[in-house]
Amino acid sequence: MNNCFKCRGLIITLLISILFRDSLASVVSTGDFNKDFFVMWAPNYVNTSSNGGERSLKLDQQSGSGFASNQMFLFGRIDMQIKLVPGNSAGTVLAYYLASDQPNRDEIDFEFLGNVSGEPYIVQTNIYVDGFDNREERIYLWFDPTEDYHTYSILWNLHQIVFMVDSIPIRVYRNHADKGVAYPRWQPMGIKISLWNGDSWATRGGLDKIDWSKGPFIASFKDYTIDACVWEGNPRFCRADSTDNWWNKPRMSSLSREQKRWFKWVRKYHMVYDYCQDHQRFHNNLPKECFLPKY
Repeated sequence: MNNCFKCRGLIITLLISILFRDSLASVVSTGDFNKDFFVMWAPNYVNTSSNGGERSLKLDQQSGSGFASNQMFLFGRIDMQIKLVPGNSAGTVLAYYLASDQPNRDEIDFEFLGNVSGEPYIVQTNIYVDGFDNREERIYLWFDPTEDYHTYSILWNLHQIVFMVDSIPIRVYRNHADKGVAYPRWQPMGIKISLWNGDSWATRGGLDKIDWSKGPFIASFKDYTIDACVWEGNPRFCRADSTDNWWNKPRMSSLSREQKRWFKWVRKYHMVYDYCQDHQRFHNNLPKECFLPKY
């Protein structure tokens, strides 16, 4: 009898350890920028702390800079703490996004548009599917993102794409593929971050140019998490409803009640531009998803 109880105890302990191990199996980030990312260009403009836990990008009149993840992913959640370019950053663009490597690329984009000192920072989000975009939205941030780090997140699963700022959803793009709306669901994407000169369009439509005398311009990063399905050539593995792929679970198919309240607050008080309201741009023929539920 005692041996039986001991066996049961060992089995239960083993099962708990397996479940705990599986719950962490999808977390693929090491917390070290040197291990999880490579420098895309201008290595002299990319500065990393000795322990790899912090990194900064620089932009000046000679060059911008950028880095990208070593691995590609199909679905998951990415969190990155970012401190944006302070002061007069007009014309600068910090891009933090997921992108595929195919000509008909998919992308899920955060773009932080620099501003004249004292003006609110604008965050533009965009989604490419099969090489087509025209899905821009813009909001004003409700805090100064240059004073401290804030967490910017992308949740991407079979059901929806959610852009979040400090866990507050600022945009939702639903999977309405069954209704003929394009949705990124087949191509793996890597994480890319770059700081570059966008003064032809970024600030007031290009009216405010970069004042190079205010440079160099620095954006900083730390405490990131990559909790995603690493691409190994088989989309079925990443699309499966498994313990590892927690982001595909039914509970992740929509916003929670609290998230919906925050989402409505952002849309009501901080929205600057919504492509679904731009009738002139689309000649009164708005994209199909504009008439479908956002959550």
